[in-house]
Amino acid sequence: MLLTEIQYHPPAALFAELLRADGILLEAHEHYRKQTYRNRCLIRTAQGVQPLTVPVINGNRAEKVSISAIEIDYRQNWIHRHWRTLQTAYGNSPYFEYYADYLHDIYVGKPALLFELNLQFLQLMLRCFRLSLPLRLTHEYLPSYPAQPYSEKLSLSSSQSIIADRRDWLTPKANAKTVETDSPAVLPLVRPYPQVFGPGFEPGLSVLDLLFSQGPAAGQYLL
Repeated sequence: MLLTEIQYHPPAALFAELLRADGILLEAHEHYRKQTYRNRCLIRTAQGVQPLTVPVINGNRAEKVSISAIEIDYRQNWIHRHWRTLQTAYGNSPYFEYYADYLHDIYVGKPALLFELNLQFLQLMLRCFRLSLPLRLTHEYLPSYPAQPYSEKLSLSSSQSIIADRRDWLTPKANAKTVETDSPAVLPLVRPYPQVFGPGFEPGLSVLDLLFSQGPAAGQYLL
C-alpha cells in the first residue's frame, strides 16, 4: 500500500511507484503545505519548465488548515490561465485532444476543495494508466507508519499489506528532504521519452507531459 499526499497533476514518477503498489492510501489529515505539488505541477513550454499553481483561499494562513479542508480561490481566473497554457504547450502533441475533454470537464466542474479537485484528476489518471487499485483515505495524521502489516485502525481495511510511506519524496523545491539510498526518489523511474519541447529530456514533469506525448503507450516509459 503506497501512502502519499494528494497532488495536482503529479510527476510521472508517482505512477511508476503505483505500478508496483497493491493499493493507495491518501493522506487526508495532514496540514496543508505551500510550495509543494499539492497545488502545483511542472510542465514544459517553449520558454522552458513552468509551474502551474492552483490558488487557495487565505493562502498565507493555509498551512494551519487540514489538506482536506483547503478551499480553491476561484476569484482568480486560474482555470483559464492553466487551460490556455496547457493548450499552448501541448496542443500540437500527439495525444492532447485524446485527453483534453476529460480534463476540461473536471476543471469546469469547479470543485470547491483542492483535495476534491486533485482526487478527481488522480482517478482520471488511474483510468488512463489502467490501474485498478483500491483507494483509501487516512482517518488521522501519523508522522510515521510502522514497517509491518498495517492494522485496521491504520488502514481502514481488513487486508494485510505493508505501508510504503512516500509522503513528500517528490517536491518541486530545491531543498527537498534527504531520502534514503533505496528510496524510489533517487532512482530514474521514468525512461526518457520524446517531449514536445527540447532539446534533451527534462525529468520531473507532470504526468500530463508523458500522457500528451505517448498516450496509451505512456505506461511503457515507467520503470
